[in-house]
Amino acid sequence: MNVERSGLPPLPRRMALVVALLLLSPICAEYLIGYDQIIGRPLVLLGGLLILAPLYGTVAVLIREAARRTGRGWPTIVLLGAAFGLVQAGLIDQSLFNPDFVDEPSWDRDRLPTHIPELGLSAKYLLSFVAGHVIWSFGAPIAVIEACAPRYAKRPWLGRTGIATMVVLYGLGAAIICREHTEDFMASPAQLGTTAAIAVLLGIAAFAIPRRSGPVSGRVPPPWAVGCGAVVLWGTHQLAPASWAGVALSALALTLAAGCLLRYAGRRGWNHRHLLAAGGAALVVNSALAFVVEPLGETSYPVKYAVNTVFLLGVLLLLGLIDHRLRRSKETVAQVGRS
Repeated sequence: MNVERSGLPPLPRRMALVVALLLLSPICAEYLIGYDQIIGRPLVLLGGLLILAPLYGTVAVLIREAARRTGRGWPTIVLLGAAFGLVQAGLIDQSLFNPDFVDEPSWDRDRLPTHIPELGLSAKYLLSFVAGHVIWSFGAPIAVIEACAPRYAKRPWLGRTGIATMVVLYGLGAAIICREHTEDFMASPAQLGTTAAIAVLLGIAAFAIPRRSGPVSGRVPPPWAVGCGAVVLWGTHQLAPASWAGVALSALALTLAAGCLLRYAGRRGWNHRHLLAAGGAALVVNSALAFVVEPLGETSYPVKYAVNTVFLLGVLLLLGLIDHRLRRSKETVAQVGRS
């Protein structure tokens, strides 16, 4: 197939980008924060990618592919991420509704203060789960991997066979997780139906929102300022207490982050270094917070801290290398936009 005529990057390059996103997505979603007891078992972490890459990575790839193939940008990616986040937490593992999803006191300690009996869910967990998927499962990994190859950031990476493969892998991963978590609990038909309906509406909205015609004039903060601001806002969201005041604080931080990105991302001068700073900050926040997160269940703390250190250093090295390449490359001047 002629690469130029198809609009696809060279096969080796795009396959490398797809594999990188397939792996980075589940690492960001599940491993960086180090909440699970397997954080102290490195070999189990590696094996877990066989399930988590199809569950998270394929969705990140498909979301990005859908947005780029339709000439759309980050608003579409964010709305699709929210839709899949609801599907994951409300339909697949049903952690959004299961009061006994985790057999640990910390589960109820964080769930009950904002529990809404009429809906059968916790407001804190609703915000945390959906925002967590939007930012860490999908958004940040896409931003980081696209920054690796700015020339191909707005172009499709997969053909029809690749897209079909991603869909099949996602179906298999979702089926395994759903079966595992619904053996002893099943959400009510009303909960499942409402979740599915909202996810569909978010998906429709993702492609119904108008696209920008092009970048506009205006001041853009330097990448370091974007990164520092993102660290503060992502960190505020993650550290917000399990209370209604905490939910309000978290929602405020997320709203400010979204508002700033929408304000600046459509301006001339906004490029992949800015996007890398915003997305990379999310990775730094979780890999740093992992040192104070108490894992669920028993774990080896010396190994846990060693793994936390490896992840943090790996994140800093990865972001540093990508940023160094962008600063030396003329590709970084390409506008990212918010179409």
